[in-house]
Amino acid sequence: MRFCPERIRWLTAVLCLLCGLSAVWGDEQEAKTARWKKDYETRVLPIIRERCQQCHSAEKAEGELDLTKFVTGDQAFEANDAWERVARRIRLNEMPPQGSPGLNDRQKGIFQKWVDTRPNQDLCSQLASEDTQSWYRGYVMSRRLTQLEYRNAIHDLLGQSLPVGEEPPTDGAGGEGFDTVGDSLFTSTLHIEAYLLLADQLVDRAMPLDFPDRLSGDSEIVLPGLLSVPRWRLLASAGAEAAGSAEVQAAVRQLVTGFSHRAWRRPPTDAEVDRLLQLYAAALPQLGNVLAAVRQPLKAVLVSPHFLFVVETEPDETGVLPLTPHQLATRLALFLWSSIPDEELLRAADTGLLADDQHYRQQIVRMLSDRRAVALGENFGLQWLGLRNFASVQPDAEIYPQYSRELAADLQEEAVQFVAGVFRDNRPLTDLLSADYVFVNGRLAQHYGLSVPVQSDWQRVAVNDGRRGGAATLGAVLTAASYPRRTSPVLRGRWILDELLGTPVPPPPPGVPPLDQSVAEAGSQTLRQRLELHRQKPECASCHDRMDPLGFGLENFDGIGRWRETDSGQPIDSAGRLPAGEQFSGPAELKTVLLGRQGDFLNHFSRKMLGFALGRELNKFDACVVETSVRKLQENGYQSRILIEEIACSYPFRNRYYKKSDPLPDPAGGRGSRLLQALQRFSEKAAEAQKKAAAEKAASEKPVEQ
Repeated sequence: MRFCPERIRWLTAVLCLLCGLSAVWGDEQEAKTARWKKDYETRVLPIIRERCQQCHSAEKAEGELDLTKFVTGDQAFEANDAWERVARRIRLNEMPPQGSPGLNDRQKGIFQKWVDTRPNQDLCSQLASEDTQSWYRGYVMSRRLTQLEYRNAIHDLLGQSLPVGEEPPTDGAGGEGFDTVGDSLFTSTLHIEAYLLLADQLVDRAMPLDFPDRLSGDSEIVLPGLLSVPRWRLLASAGAEAAGSAEVQAAVRQLVTGFSHRAWRRPPTDAEVDRLLQLYAAALPQLGNVLAAVRQPLKAVLVSPHFLFVVETEPDETGVLPLTPHQLATRLALFLWSSIPDEELLRAADTGLLADDQHYRQQIVRMLSDRRAVALGENFGLQWLGLRNFASVQPDAEIYPQYSRELAADLQEEAVQFVAGVFRDNRPLTDLLSADYVFVNGRLAQHYGLSVPVQSDWQRVAVNDGRRGGAATLGAVLTAASYPRRTSPVLRGRWILDELLGTPVPPPPPGVPPLDQSVAEAGSQTLRQRLELHRQKPECASCHDRMDPLGFGLENFDGIGRWRETDSGQPIDSAGRLPAGEQFSGPAELKTVLLGRQGDFLNHFSRKMLGFALGRELNKFDACVVETSVRKLQENGYQSRILIEEIACSYPFRNRYYKKSDPLPDPAGGRGSRLLQALQRFSEKAAEAQKKAAAEKAASEKPVEQ
């Protein structure tokens, strides 16, 4: 094979570049190591000589640890994990021993921080714990299901939708900005009242007394297939006098066991089933019908902390341990579906198949292809895009009379379909920056000026002009990042920096006046010309030079996401120039600029999705997952499923830190026993009400004597 001189020069340049990058990375690591060694000599070594060497010297090396041989930073660096053992004993107050002068708080802080920041640590197979991080604040306790997770779980269990206006209260966000964070999921009396009311309504609606008569054939039904049709009919026809038959008792136990297995995401114990059946036995004499009485334990299942909370029970051991198969199945279902495991995933947990890495990955692929994976768009997607509360956005009706509640719902659903579709179809993650398609129905297509029949359902439509496609040109994003009466290049540019690139702009310094509304609204000048006046102020220019040009690239979209060519009668100027010198005009060229910064996007997006999956704030141990995910994405054409698999198979996703020094708190936030007491009162009142209603119905149907 012959190489032309130009090709040889090109290969040489590439090799030099790679060598240069390696050298830069190596220089950074060497600089970190040098600082760490210097900190030892100047700050840590004096503490060791003052407090430790009297017991740990060559002559008296307690615990076979001679600290006098670590005189220089180089010698300390070669000690490897010895310092982790020392740090742990200091944390446990085992060192220095009783009777010896201890370390004060300042000295402990210096030593622990120095140990925590050691370069070249193997973080990929560790979790933050009291043994590895002196600043570790504890581990995420059992958390409550979010409103969306509860809604989806109820639908998958009962095939029922929550009554409009009677959902549990909405949830706040924490950690990396998602409501899956345990620290932000509080449980109030409003939650408990909603759970009790919904359990009563939903179970009664799912199991009306004439329910088995609606079934045909001997096929399994959707509750979900817990009993055969003949067994359902047996329960419906059995009165209190027939409840003692072995066949009825077996059917009741099968129903309660199967339902609690699905709802609690694990097999219930015999003792738990027996306790649930006590509610059935207590209600049977009052209600006089087996099917009516068996509703009571099913309602108990739905208000149990085992359903309402993601309970990862404590093992006997202490430390970092793998999740049990059922805990892992629950984490995976909440991550991909925002719901509970289905029958197949539970069977894989029951039989231990999830421990097999190949089968575990097959489950991930199967679940991403399931319709329930739309939750990645509805839950993760809307929160990442900042659209969870989009329904509260209200453009001015005088300026935008076309805007309606139905259009708002379509704009939000477009965002859900777009994000979910990227993962469902295994599209490149870069589609989130620039795609050649949009998801629209007939009404939204008309709003966008696309040629789709008005009555059409949701579908993917190709767009080739570069105007639309990608998260930044979603109608909901453009509307949310506008003011009620006009667009806002500032808000749109800031959204790109915050949500797409992960390079947020700091808040304005104190004393900087806001954009003067009289200037922003008045005159025949375009908004761009008016904003230029604001950017002339030196205290504003540093941030607005980053935000405004990006926002100007989207100025062809009005305040509700429609394309336009003019503003105030003048042509739109959608050109932008960034501080680094990049120039563009319009959304198509803007998206090219964003693709040029896909490294920032992939790193930020991977962090966001990892934080969503773990339900907590990330720390330095999680950086390894992000780095590995970005590298695998780059090596595999940015296929979106690569990110899902890397997160779901990562060490922090499949393991958890357990601490046994403190008793396990009530996962209901101190309300577990109160929940059960309230349930008992609720069951008694429900039984009385149903008995009274039956008596009144019987009286009304009694023939009147002539």
